This record gives sequence, structure tokens and C-alpha cells, in this order.
Amino acid sequence: MTAPSARGAARLAGRRLLYAVPLLLTVTFAVFALAAASPFDPVRAYAGTAGLSADQATLDRLADNLGADRPFAARWWDWLTAALSGDLGDSTVFRQPVAQVVAERMVWSALLCVTAFAAAVLLGTALGVLAARRPGSLTDRAVTSAAYVLSAAPVFWIALLAVWLFALRLGVLPAGGLTDTGSETVHPADVAHHLLLPAGVLTASQLPWFVLYVRQGVTDALAEDPVRGARARGLTERTVLLRHALRSGLLPVLTLIGTRVPELITGALLVETVFSWPGIAAATVSAATSVDFRLLAALTACATVAVLLGNLLADLLTGLTDPRVSFRDL
Repeated sequence: MTAPSARGAARLAGRRLLYAVPLLLTVTFAVFALAAASPFDPVRAYAGTAGLSADQATLDRLADNLGADRPFAARWWDWLTAALSGDLGDSTVFRQPVAQVVAERMVWSALLCVTAFAAAVLLGTALGVLAARRPGSLTDRAVTSAAYVLSAAPVFWIALLAVWLFALRLGVLPAGGLTDTGSETVHPADVAHHLLLPAGVLTASQLPWFVLYVRQGVTDALAEDPVRGARARGLTERTVLLRHALRSGLLPVLTLIGTRVPELITGALLVETVFSWPGIAAATVSAATSVDFRLLAALTACATVAVLLGNLLADLLTGLTDPRVSFRDL
């Protein structure tokens, strides 16, 4: 990386950081406002079955201890000032520190998302190049048709179909969970075996976009003058495709990487729910139904940061690899 490129990348990261601060403030404030307006009662959710027989005086004392009777804006400000010092508070539904709840589940969600996203990028690139080699051929029509069908299929439908086929019908993969039932320890091989099905489903939900973008980008690149010149110099079709057309054709994919992060997170939540994967999905649902303000705000902030980082990464890659794009324009 040259010095001007490094300075441009640093300025872009700085601008995005300044933009992220008010966005995170707005998002977390909105979480507290929406939670306060929800029909769920955080006091009864915290009390559980004991709240069914408790008198109003006991519920009022519990609400005072939890701070549930305070205005949501005051609760948001208390959470924000504590979070800036590193204290995310305690989760009322899990009875644990919020940081511990997020850390324990974020590892497994990150494993699922990274595995699926990497597989979608690699497999999508390979299939896109394969389809672009001979536009209009049987291979091209088969790959693009399958991509369009997958892009229209809801991720939860793909997940349920995968469970029926691979777990119930064929019995080759487990239907859910992180380890086998009754297992007291977590082994890497066991985790990898249970990861195959949810990661495969999440990959299938992201794959069509990479296939179609790569196919279109490589097809356009093959028609450009530099590629025609390479062919005229007598280079082999394989060299022309991999060293010239693919390099230009992958530029749109760099932007796509960032824009797919929000849907990747949404798809991961649905996949985790279907396959009982111990990620942040169950924590998000529990936090929402129990109106766990602190945990909801932390999970939403983490998701927002992930989206912002994905967009920043895509713009940095575009600015570094595409000479036609300046960091000032991003």
C-alpha cells in the first residue's frame, strides 16, 4: 500500500467513525424506546412463575429495584454512561452480566457467519466464472437458473427443507444443536459435524448474489479491449480468464461483500433458530420477549457495528483495488 493510499484509507476510516457515533446513539435510544412501548412486562418476565401469585406491592418493589418504573430515556442514559466505562450492566433474563451473555454466544454466531460467508464467496466466484466462460451455454443457463431460484427462496424454507432431507430422510447430518445429545464436552470434530448443515443453509442463502455478480462482471470484462488484446497476443483462454477478466470482474463483488452483511446477520438469526445453534438468536428473542433493555441494546449495537465494519471493508477494498475510484468519493 502506497503512502497516499494509506492516508486515504485512514481518512475514510476516520470519517466513518465520526458517522458511527451518532448512528449508534440513535440506534440504542430507539431500542429503549421500542422496548418501553412493547406490550411485554419486564417485571413479570423477571419474576417468572412467582409473579403470577405476587401481590402488587411486591411487583412495585421489584419494578423499583429493576428501574422498570423509570422513564426509558433515563434508563438509556444510565446504560450509555455505564457502557462507555465498559459496564454493559446485567441481563435480567439470563441473570448474568450482559458482556458475558454476548461473549458466550457471539463466538458461535461468528463461527457460523464467517464459515458460511467465506464458502459463499469462494463457491460463488467459482460458479460465476464457470458460467461466464461461455454465456448462453447449458452450463451458464443451469448455474444462473439455480441462482435465481435460490435467491427467491426464504432462508427458513431452505433450512426446513435441509433438515427434512439430510437429517430426517437421509440421516447423514444432525438436525440441530452444537454437540450430540448427552455430550458433556465440546469437541472440534463434533462442532464441525453439527456446523455443516446450518452453515450450508446460510451459504445457500448468500450464494446466488455472488454467482450472479461474478458472472456479470467477468462477462463484461471478457468484452473489454484489454482482454481482447490479451487474446490477440496469443495467451491461452485460461490465462486470459484468470489473470485479466477475473481481476476486473471481481471489483463489483468487493462492494457486494459489504452490502450482504445485514442480510447475512438476519439470515443467521433465522438459521440459528431453526437449528438450535447456540448463537445470539435465542438471546435476542429472549431479550425481546422479556424486555431486557440492556441486553437488547448491546445486541443491537453489535449488529450495527458489524454492518458498519462490513461497509467500511468493502469501500476500503474497492478504493485499494480499483484505480478509477478515489477514497474521497467513498
